[in-house]
This record gives sequence, C-alpha cells and structure tokens, in this order.
Amino acid sequence: MRGLNSAFPLLFACAASVSPMAAAQTDIAKSYPVKPIRFISPFTPGAGTDTTARTLAQKLTDKWGQQAVVDNRTGAAGAIGVEITANAPPDGYTICLISASHSVNSATNSKLPYDLTRDLQGITQATSLFYAVYHSPQVPVKSAKELIAYAKANPGKLLFGSSGTGSLQHFAGEMFNHLAGVKLTHVPYKGTSAVVTAMLSNEVQVGFGTMFGVRPHMLTGRLRVVAITAGKRSPSVADIPTLSEAGIPGYEVDQWYGVITGAKVPRAIVNKLSDAMAQALKEPEVAKRLAADGSTPVGSSPDQFSAHIKSEISKWQRLVKEAKLDMKS
Repeated sequence: MRGLNSAFPLLFACAASVSPMAAAQTDIAKSYPVKPIRFISPFTPGAGTDTTARTLAQKLTDKWGQQAVVDNRTGAAGAIGVEITANAPPDGYTICLISASHSVNSATNSKLPYDLTRDLQGITQATSLFYAVYHSPQVPVKSAKELIAYAKANPGKLLFGSSGTGSLQHFAGEMFNHLAGVKLTHVPYKGTSAVVTAMLSNEVQVGFGTMFGVRPHMLTGRLRVVAITAGKRSPSVADIPTLSEAGIPGYEVDQWYGVITGAKVPRAIVNKLSDAMAQALKEPEVAKRLAADGSTPVGSSPDQFSAHIKSEISKWQRLVKEAKLDMKS
C-alpha cells in the first residue's frame, strides 16, 4: 500500500499537466470553425471524387455558416493535394478527399513526399464503391467462372485495360491474376472512358470499372458484366455475383473515398469534423447524390478510417510482393 500511495501524487501531477492542454483543445473545437475551411480535392472537377468533396463541403457550410471551399489541386496521381494537406498548419482548416488509389500509391511509391499513415490522419471514410468486372462479347463466356476458365486455357491472350499503371483498376486486375491463377495482360490507358472505348473496338477484352461507366453499354449488349469486386452482393445489382462467389475466395477491391487532415490537427477538431460528415452522409439527399456514380455512404470514425488506410496499404504491398509485380514499367 505504501508503494501505491506514493504513486498517487505522480498520477495527480500527470493529470494536472494533461488537463489544461485537453481543455484548450476542447475550447478551440467548440468555436471551430471561425474562418473558411479549405477542402482539397486532388482530382479533376466533375469526377466522382470531386462530386463527393463538393457534396460534403456544402453540408459543412450549411451546418456551420463558414464556407468549406473545394480547391482542386490535381497532379502526380493525387499526391500534390495530399502533400499540401500534410504541410498545412495543423489547425483543421485544411482537409483533403482521397480515394483508394492513394493507398495503392503509398504501397508502390517510396518517393512520395509524405507518409500517408504518419503525416496524416483519417477523419472519415465517406463512401464505398465496388468495381464491375466486364468484358467484350467477343470473348466466348457468359459468367465469371467461364471467364476464369477461358483465361486459364488461354494464358496471356486476354488483355485487360486500366486507367493507368499503378491505378486501383490496374491492381484490381493484378489481384484477379494472382488469386485466380491466370494471366491477363495489362494495357494502361489515360482514364476509364478510354478503356471502355478500347474495349468496344476490341483493343482489350476485360476491364474493371464502375457500373456508372459500364452500365449504358451493358444495357445495349455491347459489354457484359459478369461479377463485382465487393466482398458481398450489392442490393443495387443483386443479380450479379461477387468474384469471391465465382471462385476467387478473399477477392475484394473497394474504390472508397475518404477525408483526411494533418497528423497534428487536434483530435477534438478531427472528431467535430468527423461527426458533422457522418451526420451529413446519413441524409437521404446526400445518399441519392452520391449514388450517381454508384457510391454508398459510410461515415466511419477517425480511428476506423485511419486503421482502414493502413490495412489497404498493407494489402497492396502484400500483392506486389506475392505476385512479384514490376512497378518500374
């Protein structure tokens, strides 16, 4: 008991030293925001990511009466916008929307000017978005199982298109190759629409992309969708199986969007931002607007999203190693 009693003064001293800082952060958070918030979107205007950023920015503006201004800072596969966020003053007035592609970039590019897990922190995962696995009707298959069987029987014959080397679409295809034990040959393009155009002219035969971009051609029969990359079936396309169901256990690729800020921004402010966004994402009008590109609202906590980012980076690092991917080309 004597040893325990002697520890009480030290505990009280620690509590006293921490409390003023915690109290100060709470006071700052109560008055936050007192000026406009810079909401960086590291993608071109009009993209699904940009739509998500503008939807959330408007809701923050409506809630607090301070402008949340979307600032499109494109370039370097989205790295420029994230770097600006990492180097901004840690006051919560610079936030940034990222996508799953940023986790791929962090897993494959050792020369990034920031560490996504150390220099930044998650605010919330805003949305989840599966890819459709689609192919040209000139490939004589009508299901994902048949596609896998055909690819095994014809190694290297099928070409799969993506929006660029190192993109999430590229890695969706490489994960398909690795887990299914097949060899589809990768052909990079400058954007998803270019992949669809190439497939319509049979330059490539397989693709991984959003239902939003593929659906019009699926309805006319010019493209066939045989599976989705989600972990479970989606109510929006309940008749389309997952790749896991089709014979590739553990396959899951999610083109998520989320919001981050600098690692040193006070947690009380991060929590306030996260709570406001989670509340906005529950609104039916927001869900309807985000559904335009097939996205489903999430609204996770800061800890959950930060953990998700780390998990995604680890997953892609593991794929690079196990599949022996050469990212220099």
